[in-house]
Amino acid sequence: SAPGRFADYFVICGLDTETGLEPDELSGENFEQTPLRRTFKSKVLARYPENVEWNPFDQDAVGMLCMPKGLAFKTQADSREPQFHSFIITREDGSRTFGFSLTFFEEVTSKQICSAMQTLYHMHNAEYDILHTPPTNDKDSCSSAGDCNGTSVSKLQRFNSYDISRDTLYVSKCICLITPMSFMKACKKVLEQLHQAVTSPQPPPLPLESYIYNILYEVPLPPAGRSLKFSGVYGPIVCQRPSTSELPLFDFPVKEVFELLGVENVVQLFTCALLEFQILLYSQ
Repeated sequence: SAPGRFADYFVICGLDTETGLEPDELSGENFEQTPLRRTFKSKVLARYPENVEWNPFDQDAVGMLCMPKGLAFKTQADSREPQFHSFIITREDGSRTFGFSLTFFEEVTSKQICSAMQTLYHMHNAEYDILHTPPTNDKDSCSSAGDCNGTSVSKLQRFNSYDISRDTLYVSKCICLITPMSFMKACKKVLEQLHQAVTSPQPPPLPLESYIYNILYEVPLPPAGRSLKFSGVYGPIVCQRPSTSELPLFDFPVKEVFELLGVENVVQLFTCALLEFQILLYSQ
């Protein structure tokens, strides 16, 4: 049986430099997109511990749910704010395990990956030129010498948005906690503080491994009806577990539901739930 730990796994997903850039067929993106707008396959790079007997690690499910849109690439010109999301893995027996993922961007240091991205842009631009260059005898269609040569400034700005000699390439990466209960706020704080420690110019008080070890092996699940306070990298983290006589744990901000769906849609959903209609939510 489960020993009642706060978290079962710490997972890192991202770019496997040995595999390189593999198109992500599940994302539905097509090759008409510029290379920076395409998605590529992400991999589970590491997990700690390797396996726990009460919660076998599902690498395919965790990898897909940690980064559902695959790898994303950006340059220094793009916004690269970290994004947090949660997910649930439901097994055949109905049992659930919860995941919390913080996705951020880090600089690509592999010259092979940068060169591969540059090659994809050369190929994309060449294909665009073939499809959109006017016939050579149609001189009236050329508004300038640059347009006739297929190197207009607007086209260069649109399609040459990555230049290996000029731009810095960034790729998405995520850190994730797999837990037996849905302590969303606490997990978000843990991940945000770990990310802050990695990106901060000053090292954290203790090695990062000690904080990960602590959350995996030393922080217990709070008993029903009790709260738990433990130390993060930069400050205390608190979570509370409802008692058996209270409503089940729901650690998500209801405000976000109204922001995403609007008041009228929320009321309609609530009405459908009371009338026992089947409800399907569809999103990207």
